Amino acid sequence: MRKGKNKAEEDLDSLKMDNKKFLLSIKTVGLDKTLEQRWYEIQEKKIRAD
Repeated sequence: MRKGKNKAEEDLDSLKMDNKKFLLSIKTVGLDKTLEQRWYEIQEKKIRAD
C-alpha cells in the first residue's frame, strides 16, 4: 500500500511540475491575454511607430 501511495504522490508532483511549465509556456507565448488586451497592445505599437 505504501508503494502505491508513494507512486501517487510522485505522479501528483510530476503533474504539478508539468502544469507549471505549461502555464509558463502559455504566458510566454501570450495566450493568457484577452482579445481586448491584445487590441490595446497593437494600438500602442501603432502609436509608437508613428
